Amino acid sequence: MPETNRFLDYAPAPESTAILNLRESYGLFIDGEFSDGHGESFPIISPATEAKIAQIATADASDVDRAVAAARRAYSRTWTKLSGADRGKYLFRIARLVQERARELAVAESLDNGKPIKESRDVDVPLVAAWFFYYAGWADKLDYAGLGPNPRSLGVAAQVIPWNFPLLMLAWKIAPALAAGNTVVIKPAETTPLTALIFAEILQQADLPVGVVNIITGAGDTGSLLVNHPDVNKVAFTGSTAVGRAIARSTAGSGKKLTLELGGKAANIVFDDAPMDQAIEGIVNGIFFNQGHVCCAGSRLLVQENVKDEVVDRLKARLSTLRLGDPLDKNTDIGAINSRAQLERIRELSNIGEQEGAERWTADCEIPKNGFWFAPTIFTNVSTSHRIAREEVFGPVLSVLSFRTPAEAISKANNTPYGLSAGIWSSNGSRVLGVADKLRAGVVWINTFNQFDPASPFGGYKESGYGREGGRHGLAAYLTGAALESSGRGSSSAALTKGASK
Repeated sequence: MPETNRFLDYAPAPESTAILNLRESYGLFIDGEFSDGHGESFPIISPATEAKIAQIATADASDVDRAVAAARRAYSRTWTKLSGADRGKYLFRIARLVQERARELAVAESLDNGKPIKESRDVDVPLVAAWFFYYAGWADKLDYAGLGPNPRSLGVAAQVIPWNFPLLMLAWKIAPALAAGNTVVIKPAETTPLTALIFAEILQQADLPVGVVNIITGAGDTGSLLVNHPDVNKVAFTGSTAVGRAIARSTAGSGKKLTLELGGKAANIVFDDAPMDQAIEGIVNGIFFNQGHVCCAGSRLLVQENVKDEVVDRLKARLSTLRLGDPLDKNTDIGAINSRAQLERIRELSNIGEQEGAERWTADCEIPKNGFWFAPTIFTNVSTSHRIAREEVFGPVLSVLSFRTPAEAISKANNTPYGLSAGIWSSNGSRVLGVADKLRAGVVWINTFNQFDPASPFGGYKESGYGREGGRHGLAAYLTGAALESSGRGSSSAALTKGASK
């Protein structure tokens, strides 16, 4: 009898792009209409094929002025005149339209960003709708949210979002701002503006009053013009620590309220009594989800010494089953790196890891000829002084370190300039709670990783920024007189989430 093949072959199952009705070029969305930008336009490409998707406008100083002026008019004349209940109705309408156009948005996100369609379809877009539904419910309850006796909106919010979760980060920013009564000017990342511009069409469908949300596109100069505009009352930025520092310096003394969600180098701690099958899946989800393009990715794996070899062997076996390739294929686990520049950054730090003495293992993957790709990689024999253990790689690269005692695990986990997130895997409840209490991280997941809910605050410490997004804390960031502390500078209030890993 012939031996049965243990591995199944997968036939290609690509999602069709026929559902997309893309324009050849996109302008700026200001005052409820698309208009030409006065800067030099630029193309956006698919990171999986390097094929051009569309031509995108660039906003110059005059365009930023127009967008902020439109937001100010809408704030003074329209949005603040509405009751909270009426504002909530618009948010509910947007949420339902996101659900109606979910497939289109998922395909556009994977095409533009490079992430697998099953992640866009099953994680990103459903969470976008959930965020708008959640904050729609808060819009008429601000006086009862425990945010002080008379919370009021700030005015015009300037928001700059990154390329790793383009549509989800847009929802994280816009939903609480509108629920709190503010108007918005938002700038998506220059490599991934597509879903933001499709979202502008959703705003038109929802009949959102003109000027309440304005979407401008461009590179870093456009973002700088926006956050430094004198008629902006609130700045919210998600991105690199270096840019966050620059924004903090430029807005200091301006009176603008500021929220920064920056880099991370999260520790994922595995004790010897961990539910091992669940932990292996959680480790994979923690670092290889979205190609590691996650600020809270579990990029530092801390394993108790007596089970380290078992964990590494099982990880290698699991990674060998992951499929790298076309992001629009429903079988794909690892998609494309978002840009050539990011790919070079990942390669550089991985080469440095080898030069510093770490042992590199890379999954055997067939790399497509076109596009930007990096196979899942594990580094063992890593020291806490190695750059791959200290710097944010922002790619599918895992550094493995060991520990003997809980105290050593805590010390190594906190030995980082960042403090955004962490994970703990153990069957011992008292140990889990004791370790979590000592971790300097804004979010601590227990026996799971990368779980998000709009009701749960998210944010970091140290060089991971300050302020909180999500939950009531996310509302407080867009209100004046709010009593709920949202700076993240106080004592740790780590959000503990217990459940099954994705």
